[in-house]
Amino acid sequence: MKKIIMVLIFAFGYLGSAQTKSELQKHYEAFYNEMKLQGDVKGVISALTHLNVLSPSAERRDTLAYVYTNDNQHMQALNTIGIDKNEADSDLAIRVKAISLKALNQPKRALEQFELLFKRSPNAYLAYELADLKIQTGDSPGASSNIEYGISNATDEMSYAFYERQQPYEVPLKAAFLHLKGLIAYNADKSNIDAALILINEALTIEPNFNLASLSKQALESRKEKPEEPKEVPVAKKDKKQ
Repeated sequence: MKKIIMVLIFAFGYLGSAQTKSELQKHYEAFYNEMKLQGDVKGVISALTHLNVLSPSAERRDTLAYVYTNDNQHMQALNTIGIDKNEADSDLAIRVKAISLKALNQPKRALEQFELLFKRSPNAYLAYELADLKIQTGDSPGASSNIEYGISNATDEMSYAFYERQQPYEVPLKAAFLHLKGLIAYNADKSNIDAALILINEALTIEPNFNLASLSKQALESRKEKPEEPKEVPVAKKDKKQ
């Protein structure tokens, strides 16, 4: 008789716990939807974190990491999903890793993730990210290949955002590629500054207000006039959101 009573107590306790968990999950699902509706990022993060504890899933984890990344909380995003290259990751998880690693100045690790994305769905935007990262990591031939792909596949409607000055701005993607091509030309032969200037002037012809290209042009012209006083050629600062 005692055994039967104990079993019944355990069963009712389990049902009560299951009911509580189900109620909590419904509560946080409703809370999540309300926070999204209000545009409350902290609320969305809180709701997703609770839902991941109550009912873990790769989809919720990836979504939480994406929200962190979109809010420029890149370390939190990577703590959520990790930094390792994983062929089994979802496109969203790989994108989060790529953007956050790039933002945290980890170009080699970011490059691995962007390569995965490009392998799955090649496009001109990803080609730009690859070219930019390959220039940073010293792979000029690889960067040149991505640049040629990008120039061939970028349309006039495509633009890219830059953040090296206080007010962010956008330029045609083709102009951004030509600027990178100019940097590679300079790195390949620092004695032939004119070759780099031709490409950067092409970029400025497309977009006269391309601030970063203007800075690069000024630095190259200054070095050409005073070779004994080397000037650093500006490189793109990373966009905060992608």
